[in-house]
Amino acid sequence: MFDVGFSELLVIAVVALLVLGPERLPKAARFAGLWVRKARAHWNSVKAEFERDLADDDLKRSLRETQDMLRDAQASLRNAGTGLQQELQGAGDAVMRGLPAAASTADVSTEPLPLESSRTVPGEPSAEAHVAHPESADQGQSEEQSMHTPMDEPPPPDDADDVPQR
Repeated sequence: MFDVGFSELLVIAVVALLVLGPERLPKAARFAGLWVRKARAHWNSVKAEFERDLADDDLKRSLRETQDMLRDAQASLRNAGTGLQQELQGAGDAVMRGLPAAASTADVSTEPLPLESSRTVPGEPSAEAHVAHPESADQGQSEEQSMHTPMDEPPPPDDADDVPQR
C-alpha cells in the first residue's frame, strides 16, 4: 500500500529519537506498535467479513440457480407425465371404442405386438391352429396328447449329437 523503504524508516527513527528523547522513545514505540496491531486486526476482521459476505452471495446465487434448474426439471417432468397420461387415456378410449391402440397414436408402431410366445411345445398344436381353426383344434387334441394327460414316453431328441453319452 505505502512504499516505505529502509531509508525512510531510519529517518523516522532518528526524528523520533530527537523529538522524544531516549527515555520516552521505548514507551512510545510500544504504544505505536499496539496501535499498529489493533489497526491490522481491525483491517483483517473487516477483510474476512467482506470475504464471507462474498462467499455467502456466491453460495446464495448458486443455490438460486440450482433451485431454478430443479423447477425447470420438475415442470418438464410434469409436462411429460401429463402428455403420457393423455396418450394413455387416448389409447384406453380407443380400445374402449374398439379401435386398435396403435391406430389412435401417430408415433407408435403400426405392427401389432405378439400376445403369446413363439415357442412351441412338442406334441402340442401351435397357438395359430387354435385361433385359425377352433373346430379343428378339438379334433387335433383328440389325436395328440393334451397337456393335462401324462405322456407315456418322452419324444426322441431332434439331434442325437446333443445327447450326452454315458
